[in-house]
Amino acid sequence: MIKSTQTPIIKEWLKNPRKDLLSGLVVAFAMIPEAIAFSGIAGVDPEVGLFGAFCLSITIALVGGRMGMISSATGSTALLMTGLVASGNAKGEGLGLSYLMAAGLLTGFFQILWGYLRLAYQMRFVPQGVLSGFVNALALLILQAQFSQLGLSFHSPEDLSAQHSTQIPTGIQIPIVWILVIIGLVVIYGLPRITRLIPSQLIAIIVLTAISIGFNLDIPTVKDLGDLPQGLPSFTIPFGSITEGKVPFNLATLGIILPTSLAISLVGLIETFLTQDILDDITDTNSNKNVEARGQGIANIVSSLFGGMAGCALVGQSVMNTENGGKTRLSTLASGLSLLVMILLCRPWLQQVPMAALVAVMITIAVSTADTNGLKNIAKIPRSDTAVMLMTFAVTMLTTPHNLALGVIAGVALAGILFSRKIAKVIKVSVKIQNSDELLYEVTGQLFFVSKVYFLQGFDVHDHPSKIRIDMSKAHIWDQSGVTALEQIVRKLTIGGSSVEVIGLNEESLDLFERLGGQEPMH
Repeated sequence: MIKSTQTPIIKEWLKNPRKDLLSGLVVAFAMIPEAIAFSGIAGVDPEVGLFGAFCLSITIALVGGRMGMISSATGSTALLMTGLVASGNAKGEGLGLSYLMAAGLLTGFFQILWGYLRLAYQMRFVPQGVLSGFVNALALLILQAQFSQLGLSFHSPEDLSAQHSTQIPTGIQIPIVWILVIIGLVVIYGLPRITRLIPSQLIAIIVLTAISIGFNLDIPTVKDLGDLPQGLPSFTIPFGSITEGKVPFNLATLGIILPTSLAISLVGLIETFLTQDILDDITDTNSNKNVEARGQGIANIVSSLFGGMAGCALVGQSVMNTENGGKTRLSTLASGLSLLVMILLCRPWLQQVPMAALVAVMITIAVSTADTNGLKNIAKIPRSDTAVMLMTFAVTMLTTPHNLALGVIAGVALAGILFSRKIAKVIKVSVKIQNSDELLYEVTGQLFFVSKVYFLQGFDVHDHPSKIRIDMSKAHIWDQSGVTALEQIVRKLTIGGSSVEVIGLNEESLDLFERLGGQEPMH
């Protein structure tokens, strides 16, 4: 009894504590710049992303379905928050954050619901083309979000002055920022050729911060984005009086946050499930996606109640954790605790990090997020898969605000239509003349709403021998359209004076035909 009680604890928490603790520490370093950068994308203070990263990591370590996976604020979810935060701030100072926290709570409830409804099983029906379009759109949106920090903003000077002007480089600052970004990219891509002991992104941030401080460069820094945490996150509820910077708990608020919450819940789980598949493959293990969905929901609720933004699993940090030996829940817990300690101890330093360093990090994230292999081999990929990828990508980019969830839905719908067309052509009707007064039609394939047309075209309803047999032994009827098509052929041939006999229906097709058809077939 003692052995069976202790084994799960050792397996999930204490299998290799030294590697787990060290890996969690390294991963925490890599989480800081991304959490700050994603806060900027969402339009909130850096502390919102950092608190989110801390709360998500701690909570998912306890309730997640995949050991060793890292959850934090992410680009895919942050991009969906931008419009809600902006519209909330337009209603009143601080309301954007309150709307975001309320949306995070609803996101969590949705994800718990998706977990109980076994949404993970439905992911089996999402084709590769949709996933490719999803990550390519996400990559472009992350890259696009960096344009303003590169001085490529398309706003007028009046619009820029109306915004937080110190957040965006102007004039002589622009070429300086570009030079720093290039240096950062060289470090990020070049350092791994020498050593991988320390994350190259972290080294790039240190180098660029040292240059910025050493040369006393007047460029935007992290402190221009907003406040960094000065202590532990505190429990807070986003609902209350508008005068206090909170949102009312009513149907009007629900109508505002519902689209964003629904999108974040779906997009967050898609990225989480993709990350889970990658880790399962690397470690040659299996994990429960539905448990993970519920865990992500609980984590997002906790994060929102403690002032953090909603998020999901991080692909890069999760793989980094696994490669560094962090394979249990302890590594995930250690990453969250280490993150908080570093935030509190390194706050003065973090404030001086130039935004150019974060831009360099986000550019590399965008590149690693994109399906570069699929784009290189696009000429070899079937046209239908390419069409699905482009549909997912186009819908995401053309919607305002950019909606990754809607893009996925559109891609799946197109994939379903294209697949149905392929299957429709599989059905075949061949005719054999038995004698001058008897014909035999042999049907092969699947009969349903799409293949109905090809099925009907296989019969000559103007030829009326005395006896016609329709052999369905190599066919299967799937729906009411298939039943209607078969019944229609039988009726037309019978009206013409032929004696029609349907043979070979399998049990399921026969049952469906007898329940929905107008006459009982012979077999």
